[in-house]
Amino acid sequence: MANAPPRQRDDFFAHWGTLLTDPAVLARTIVVDGEVAGNILSWDWDQAGTREVGYWIGRTHWGRGVATSALALFLTRMTSRPLYAYVTAHNLGSIRVLEKCGFHRPPPHHPRPDAPDPDGSDEIDEIELVLD
Repeated sequence: MANAPPRQRDDFFAHWGTLLTDPAVLARTIVVDGEVAGNILSWDWDQAGTREVGYWIGRTHWGRGVATSALALFLTRMTSRPLYAYVTAHNLGSIRVLEKCGFHRPPPHHPRPDAPDPDGSDEIDEIELVLD
């Protein structure tokens, strides 16, 4: 969804291990036909308790409604609102998933630190969506 740089394998698993032990993080594996298709999680984004949601779906599962179904189910368990999501402007599929699940674009309200851009520039075209 968001424009985040990939981690090396060991760094990824160290970070994931930290997330899974944090009681403020709700993380779930997305399984389709007995195969891991991705993951979805929510965490506290700031000191004020603002919650964010993110997900990753393997490319072989794109365009099959997996993300929409997983997010809709996840939102029945993650009932904290408002819930924020950030997506790069060119990721039209993810924007559509979020909007199908009730997220909308709010008026700008607070800054979010930019994630590094893969091409090395400081400009990131990222959209904020919220579920009230």
